Amino acid sequence: MDLSMIRWNEQGLVPAIAQDAADGAVLMLAWMNEESLRLTLETGFATYWSRSRKQLWKKGETSGHTQKILGIRYDCDADALLLTVEQTGPACHTGARSCFFNDLLPADEDELPATSAILEKVYGVIADRKEHPQEGSYTNYLLDKGIEKICKKVGEEASETIIAAMKNSREEVTYEAADLMYHLLVLCFDRGVTPADLWQELARRR
Repeated sequence: MDLSMIRWNEQGLVPAIAQDAADGAVLMLAWMNEESLRLTLETGFATYWSRSRKQLWKKGETSGHTQKILGIRYDCDADALLLTVEQTGPACHTGARSCFFNDLLPADEDELPATSAILEKVYGVIADRKEHPQEGSYTNYLLDKGIEKICKKVGEEASETIIAAMKNSREEVTYEAADLMYHLLVLCFDRGVTPADLWQELARRR
């Protein structure tokens, strides 16, 4: 493998940022030398260089929290790497999902643009309600009633979405389609289907 395009620093290293392929979350930053990058490319799993211990380390070798490599890019200056990974378990040694959990300037969640990642978050809330029921929770009500009730609601929301579309109301279609998507997520959770299963099936149809 020709890695001559990579611009290593004075120590023969390049920063490598790991990004979760599932939702784009930035997981961690570590360093690679030429040997660790070659091993990463050869094995398909992230291997880094420890500047403090002066040795190679395969991510998850002891913890099991490996990073399967799905893609690697380098930036316009060829002096930084971006690893698209399938993360097993938390990425941070603290047990946090990402190493970036300390706020220097906290982001206002209300001002952040909504993305498709919200579907993963909603699914997570549904799973949490199952594990930790809350009094008055509509999600818990649906889960307690069972699949027949859930399916009925999916049918109702699908019909309301169709009606909104026939009325040519963008606002109503948005509202009703969001209701439909929520109830579909509840149905999928109840049947053991994850968002990742859906994304994989959609990707298969490309």
